[in-house]
Amino acid sequence: PAASPWPGRGPCRGARRSAAPRTSPWLESDSAGTISSKKLRGQRYVIYFYPKDDTPGCTKEACSFRDNIPRFKDLGVPVFGASPDDAKAHGKFVTKYQLNFPLLIDPEKKLLEAFGVWVEKSMYGRTYFGVQRATFVIDAKGKVEHVWPKVKAEGHAAQVLEYLQGG
Repeated sequence: PAASPWPGRGPCRGARRSAAPRTSPWLESDSAGTISSKKLRGQRYVIYFYPKDDTPGCTKEACSFRDNIPRFKDLGVPVFGASPDDAKAHGKFVTKYQLNFPLLIDPEKKLLEAFGVWVEKSMYGRTYFGVQRATFVIDAKGKVEHVWPKVKAEGHAAQVLEYLQGG
């Protein structure tokens, strides 16, 4: 994987107030066409990264965002999910759980690497690469405003909302 955009600070660390990665365009989404940082300039938005569609933790997190989308809309803050899954997997996930926000399609892991969330992990003595669950708030100028690295899926959307509401 590519080095973190914030070298020497580990995945997601030191990202605060750095420019959001500019891959142009970022990616296709399952429902919103092509998404890029340029298209989103002028508005605050949330992008959360998760490992895999239709797995227990990722489903809890997605459904939590789904259930809170009206509150995010009231704040004028769009939400995007991103994982290395392909369009077909995203389509099934969106349909099965009636997700009401776009999922970014990133099987080549370009966005995941750009945000520093495609990382080396280890389990049972085996190392492998995977997605570090993380969430970013990007401000209207395209700067990283806030980062939650190593997110706990359950209740996380409420935590993001609380931050956006100034709490």
